[in-house]
Amino acid sequence: MRGLPEMASELGLKEFEWDENKRRLNVQNHGIDFIDAANALRTGPRLDIESYRNGELRTLSICPDTLKLIAVVFTMRGDLCRIISARTARKDEQRKYRQIYN
Repeated sequence: MRGLPEMASELGLKEFEWDENKRRLNVQNHGIDFIDAANALRTGPRLDIESYRNGELRTLSICPDTLKLIAVVFTMRGDLCRIISARTARKDEQRKYRQIYN
């Protein structure tokens, strides 16, 4: 994602939503459940990279999930965090995260 600068974030997100069919597909395709992605976003710390896509502000968040770093794309809808996708973080994303948090 391109656009706005990246930022380190330790702010907690509390309420989440997602499309249930998309959650099942994400588990199938990437092996990451949105429930686990929500927990990772909630506990942080995160590296957030914001951009606009289809006129909507989206955030790519790199955050730890158990034994690996994951990349979660979400958008805010009022106070709700709507998870769009989640996957294992790419090597370049992991490197950026570790430069800040290690």
